Amino acid sequence: MSKVSMVMFDLAGTTINDGTAVADCLYQAAVEFKLPVEYNEILTRIGTNKIHLYQFLIARAQGKQIAMEDFEKIKDPESHEMALEVFKRYSQIMIDFYRNEVKPMPGAEETFEWCHQHGIKVATDTGFHRDVNDALMQGLGWIKRGLVDVAVDVQHIPGDIGRPAPYMLFHAMRELNVQSVHEVIKVGDTPADMLEGRNAGCRGVVAVLSGPLPMSSWMSYYHTHIIPSVMELPALIEREFLKD
Repeated sequence: MSKVSMVMFDLAGTTINDGTAVADCLYQAAVEFKLPVEYNEILTRIGTNKIHLYQFLIARAQGKQIAMEDFEKIKDPESHEMALEVFKRYSQIMIDFYRNEVKPMPGAEETFEWCHQHGIKVATDTGFHRDVNDALMQGLGWIKRGLVDVAVDVQHIPGDIGRPAPYMLFHAMRELNVQSVHEVIKVGDTPADMLEGRNAGCRGVVAVLSGPLPMSSWMSYYHTHIIPSVMELPALIEREFLKD
């Protein structure tokens, strides 16, 4: 039987049911700082490092162009100080929201349990920084209850390099002693998730339809499977990945 040793799950839109809250909070902070950005520009990049996202939006407003594939390759030092200020405000809004509204996606916790029952490690990664990631894990109790083995955020990586770079996924592999990406499945709902899985060389890159983005926004990025929600992942793994 083929082996799956780890699944890397995205948080918001994949395992956390928060609608468009991430994009809403990011956009609110941008508007408060009078950044000339469109809501959809933020929505399509919600899976990335949030400070770098604001740097990208500031640079974009200044006429610079950065493709999603190059999001973590091209830095814009001139926008960093302002991006930090916008990010600080966003973090306040986001944490206030999650303190009152955090809840798992239907079937997420059951899927984590199924993975453990089948010897599969459960990891999460996110474009959030440590304060928001910690608030989520404390609110949900996933680490304390043993549902999640490791919860990675961008601050686990030197330079806070997030998706679409594969380093958060590699960090989880190292922490959990998983030594082959051919035994790893990446699950998420954004272009950044798809690119991360592809850049890491994962055996499976599974897109879920439960997030706020329309399929057209990520369909052109590499993925191996599409499922309605994380609830359907166990059946997919049994059908497609655990074959004799």
